[in-house]
Amino acid sequence: MSARTIRAARTARTARTARTARTHLLAAAALTVATLTMTACGNAEGTRDEGASSDASASSPASSPAKSGGTSTGAGQASDKGTTGSTGTTGATGTTGTTGTTGSTGSTGTTGSTGTSGSNSDAEADADSDSDADFDSALAPCSPATTRTTATVVSRPLNHVLLTVTNTGSGNCDLAYYPAVRFGEAQSVPPVIEDSQPQAVVTLAPGESGYAGVLVSAADGSGSNGYTARTLKVFFNSAATSPARPSLPAKGVYVDDSIRVTYWQQEMADALSW
Repeated sequence: MSARTIRAARTARTARTARTARTHLLAAAALTVATLTMTACGNAEGTRDEGASSDASASSPASSPAKSGGTSTGAGQASDKGTTGSTGTTGATGTTGTTGTTGSTGSTGTTGSTGTSGSNSDAEADADSDSDADFDSALAPCSPATTRTTATVVSRPLNHVLLTVTNTGSGNCDLAYYPAVRFGEAQSVPPVIEDSQPQAVVTLAPGESGYAGVLVSAADGSGSNGYTARTLKVFFNSAATSPARPSLPAKGVYVDDSIRVTYWQQEMADALSW
C-alpha cells in the first residue's frame, strides 16, 4: 500500500472520529439542557437563559441578590419580575390607660370609748330591782287593815317568836318576801335567813294564815348587846309603810344582835325549822 493511500485512510478515520466525537458532544449537550429544563420546572422558576458560556459567567461580577418585589439582574440574563410584596398588617391600637384610683379618704379618728357603767354587781342589783317592781305590781299585798297578827313566844326551838298573820278580809292577799320587825326602840330591822326562802309567794285566802319565825337571841348566850323589848312593830315586807302591832308577853322578850327572821311560810313547821 502506498503512502498516499495510508494518509488518505488516516484522514478518513480521523474525520469519522471527529464526527463521532461531535455527535457524542451534541448528545451530551442536549441531555444537559433537558436536565436543566426539568430542574427549573421542578423548582417553579421557569427556563432561564444561562448566557453565552460558563467562562463568561465566571468572569462577570457576581449579581447582587434581588430585592423583594424588585428586578434581579444576573450576568448575561434578566430575572423574572419579582412578586409584589404583601402589605404589612396594621398595628393593633394601643389599649387606653386605666384611670388612676382615687386616694382613700383618711380614716376618722376613733371616738373615745364611753365610760363603763357601774360594776356588774350594780347592774345586777338594778335588774333585780326592776324585776322586783314588776313582781310587786302583780301582787295583792296583805295589809294590817284586813289581817290579824300575833307574836307567840314558843318553847321549841329556844329563843324563837312565831309570827302569825290571818286574812280577815273578803279576798286573797299575798305575804311577799319577809317581815321587817322592830322590837322596842330598835333603829334597824334584822337580816333574813336566805335559806328559808320558799318556792312561791304565800297567798292567803280569806281565813287562812301565814307564818314567819324570829330567832330573837343566841341559844348558847354568845350574842351581845342584848336588851328586853316589850313592844313590837311588824311590817309585812320592807316596802310596807303601815306596821301591825302584835302584843308581847308582859315580861317582855330578850333580844340580842343574833336576831334573824325567816321568809313568810305557808306552814307553821317551816317557819320554826330555822
